Amino acid sequence: MGYAVATTAGNLSARWVIHTVGPVYRSSADQGDILRSCYRSSLDVAQEIGATSIAFPLISSGAFGWPTDDAIHQAINVLRGSTLDARLVLWDLATFRLAERLLQDA
Repeated sequence: MGYAVATTAGNLSARWVIHTVGPVYRSSADQGDILRSCYRSSLDVAQEIGATSIAFPLISSGAFGWPTDDAIHQAINVLRGSTLDARLVLWDLATFRLAERLLQDA
């Protein structure tokens, strides 16, 4: 967990797909470092393969149960320092508005 690898993108309109597996949320254990490592490792892989931009889903949110506000916070914490054009792809307008608010507060 927290590592990333790149593959070709098949029929997608991207050159590569970078895969990472985030942690399943557990309120009893602080796994924020693992979640942030997913983003950092993906950024490292993107730089190694020569990518200039990267788009992320909100890793570990959804099926892995990570609270949306903290998942956004963890992502912003890492992506804000990236030299790549790094973007979060969010699933609905409410999540986007929350991300905007958290980004302004960060």
